[in-house]
Amino acid sequence: MSIVLSAGVRSNLLSLQNTSDLISTVQNRLATGLRVSSALDNPSNFFTASGLNNRASDLSNLLDSIGQGIQTLKAADEGIQAITKLVEQAKSTANSAKETSVAAERATLATTFDGLRTQINQLASDASYKGKNLINGTGATNNLVVSFNEDGTSSLTISAVDLTTTGLSISAAAGSFATDANVDASITELDAALSTLRSQSATFGSNLGVVENRESFTKNLINTLEEGAGKL
Repeated sequence: MSIVLSAGVRSNLLSLQNTSDLISTVQNRLATGLRVSSALDNPSNFFTASGLNNRASDLSNLLDSIGQGIQTLKAADEGIQAITKLVEQAKSTANSAKETSVAAERATLATTFDGLRTQINQLASDASYKGKNLINGTGATNNLVVSFNEDGTSSLTISAVDLTTTGLSISAAAGSFATDANVDASITELDAALSTLRSQSATFGSNLGVVENRESFTKNLINTLEEGAGKL
């Protein structure tokens, strides 16, 4: 037996189906927070939103690397500050040697001076972060490269430097500071070393400012991409 539906009944059924579909769509949007959550909703908007979300995800992964770069620079700068204090202490020791003419006292001060040289080298070696050390030697393998975009076309290379006593040209106490000329030579070397340390600290500080600025920019760009994807 067949059931014949009138035009009015068919119209009502169609309205109910449309209402059901609309309820389902609204529930899906409420659940996902998205107006378009599949290619069936709107292919063009869906794939555009997917592209924006994918780029946001890639940049989010880069944020971790940028953050580690910041920490590496901070570790290097902390090392410079500590080495600067040791160099200043060594200079004070040399000045003390110049103020006395007693050979035994000068010899003792020379031993103290050489002990500080050892500490400078050890500190430079210890100023690493996750295996990367920017102040214990030069060379491409020691440099820090921080990438700011997905394909690496936007990046900053931070050159490593040698801030050991060799790199700073701080010689051992010559002849146990036997003469004023020996002491004066050490003081001259220490003054040059302090100038190098201060200059390098300024360079790393500038690099740190650039990386932190790019980190902030990347965070804002991720928010913009995700917001744009959500609006689609």
